[in-house]
Amino acid sequence: MSEMRLVVVGAAGRMGQALVRAITAMEGVTLSAAIAREGSFALGKDAGELAGAGHLGIPVTDDALTAFAAADGVLDFTSPGTTLQFAELAAQARIVHVIGTTGWVGNELPQLKAAARHARLVKSGNMSLGVNLLAALVRKAAAALGPDFDLEIVEMHHRHKVDAPSGTALLLGEAAAAGRGLALADHSVRVRDGHTGPRPVGDIGFATLRGGSVIGDHTVILAGEGERVELSHKAEDRQIFARGAVKAALWARDKNPGLYSMADVLGLND
Repeated sequence: MSEMRLVVVGAAGRMGQALVRAITAMEGVTLSAAIAREGSFALGKDAGELAGAGHLGIPVTDDALTAFAAADGVLDFTSPGTTLQFAELAAQARIVHVIGTTGWVGNELPQLKAAARHARLVKSGNMSLGVNLLAALVRKAAAALGPDFDLEIVEMHHRHKVDAPSGTALLLGEAAAAGRGLALADHSVRVRDGHTGPRPVGDIGFATLRGGSVIGDHTVILAGEGERVELSHKAEDRQIFARGAVKAALWARDKNPGLYSMADVLGLND
């Protein structure tokens, strides 16, 4: 099979540049286009040089429509509104759309499902292979230990991150809720301040820390009487997310249209 032609959107950002580097370093894929928003400083610059991957002869453009039409897939770590627009274009082009975007407000699923009738969408709050394995372990642990063990999720990211809790923390929260047969929205505690009273049984708590240059630390704490279980993942290099996204694109290339997750990519739903 020929190399998979991938488009990187948000190419001017840190994750976009990491994606470009990952594509140039991995077999089976090639960068076909790099997209930045209209008016970006990166427009016209060589995508490889911008990312520190050497000259590639691919100038950054804002013409996503043309780029998608000539590609096999797109890697997208932008913003929810922008991602929904790209999902429509991916559906029109009938290509793979890997979505690592976070900060969703919860009303995007109908539009993504509509796009997935024609495109292969892989969406995850974290593209790291390790984090998605962690989510599977959290689901099993939450089910096995039950509501007698209080469940808290602690996450820390760099000072520039704009959404909280992180997409990864919510991914882990969803895994824990699924393990216990709960709806996370009905048992999620995001803030504690003042006289909160005793901790309700079954709630899933989130603690958000921000500072410095931390790429991403996540710990799921299951606290019982007299014992505590902690499951953790620490990201040390942003390239782990980029490599995971490329692997997801390669996995989805020959799949039927649909909405998939990284658990599908790793075979954790089998």
